[in-house]
Amino acid sequence: MKKFQLNEKQLGYAMILPSLLLVIVVTLWPVAQSFYNSLFDYRLNDPTRSQKMLNANIDLERYVDNYFYIEGQLSDLEGNAEGDQLEVVQQARETIEGYHQELTSDGEINTKIEQIDEMLMNFEPISDAELKYTEVDNDFASDYRSALENIAAEFQSIAEATDNEQLAQSFEQTGSLLAGTSDNILESNFIGFANYIKYFQDQRMWQSLWNTFYFTVVSVGFELVLGLAIALLINRAFKGRGIVRASVLIPWAIPTAVAAMMWGFLYDGQTGIVAHYFEKLNMIPSASWLLSTSDGGMFAIIFADVWKTTPYMALLLLAGLQTIPNSLYEASNVDGANKWQQFFKITLPLLKSAILVALLFRTLDAFRVFDLIYVLTGGGPANATESISVYAYITLFSQQNFGAGSVLSVIVFLCVALISFIYVRLIGSDLFAGRTK
Repeated sequence: MKKFQLNEKQLGYAMILPSLLLVIVVTLWPVAQSFYNSLFDYRLNDPTRSQKMLNANIDLERYVDNYFYIEGQLSDLEGNAEGDQLEVVQQARETIEGYHQELTSDGEINTKIEQIDEMLMNFEPISDAELKYTEVDNDFASDYRSALENIAAEFQSIAEATDNEQLAQSFEQTGSLLAGTSDNILESNFIGFANYIKYFQDQRMWQSLWNTFYFTVVSVGFELVLGLAIALLINRAFKGRGIVRASVLIPWAIPTAVAAMMWGFLYDGQTGIVAHYFEKLNMIPSASWLLSTSDGGMFAIIFADVWKTTPYMALLLLAGLQTIPNSLYEASNVDGANKWQQFFKITLPLLKSAILVALLFRTLDAFRVFDLIYVLTGGGPANATESISVYAYITLFSQQNFGAGSVLSVIVFLCVALISFIYVRLIGSDLFAGRTK
């Protein structure tokens, strides 16, 4: 029998399959999860929206606990109320018991209620989400919720109208309990693309996106020019070159959060030495300008980022310079070419691939900037330096709005994917020239 054998193309796909699986698990799966979260009004700081629900649900832990007290308070009201008030209480009891019986007519839900009731009697916490929450029919949930809200409003009206202070207090407490119980009946928080529509109309989102693009373009541009100059310098042979190369990399080796805190002290309008000398050199209008104005804040974070990340750019370009044969420069010297001609005719063309790779890495890294801005300016003043990543962090973790924050995360991913596509397919297509099809 002929042995199984892969052709060259199939073998290539087989070789990269583990990497593809790793990309799917590490990158694409979290993005897909964020996209799914963005379709819900999902907020951890709101008990009614703390779960992703395609259908209506009931928080059985709170419902069972409240129902126990509702029965007792309704019984007390029946013993104290008279006339029309008693009739209202009796009708309320019949309505609530009718909905409760309809709910417990489902055997599975009734079993959960009995189990939760026993756990509450033993003061045991309900940590199982499958037990705590249960799906119910959307129409039933809406009707039951409306009935509880209406009864609560009616009890509140009676409390305000009655002259008996003790009876009024009982009606008010029962009404508040019924209103709280209605909140335990959770409506579906699936909202589709409403979050996306909201943020595409959000001026703060567009401002943070513009801040991110501006920071990326300006900082990466300066880093490319300075990094290329440094790479050309340390690529030459001179005494102490090893020490110079090591010292150049020191800013890049410092953790970004530490560097941001350091620059915060240097930019301080009262004691910052950098702010002081910038003012003396007439580079800025005043020492406090750097961290107290929108233009100054943007200048401050760009200057700090250029200082920290230029060595990384220089390192990548230095690796590209060392692949250029010296024989080309020797031949050009024989032909009478000067240094500028050698730079534009030999160095830049042969360094193009390294420049594109360096630009790709730095652009993607700069667009996702978070720690530098968060530590140095916090996105201020007045959100003037807030990047899209900082905005997403504030929405996700400070406000605990996971639905809206996931929208911003997806927007960041789409922007990064677009940047990668532009570099690889439009600008850097020559990197893949000569590949086997």
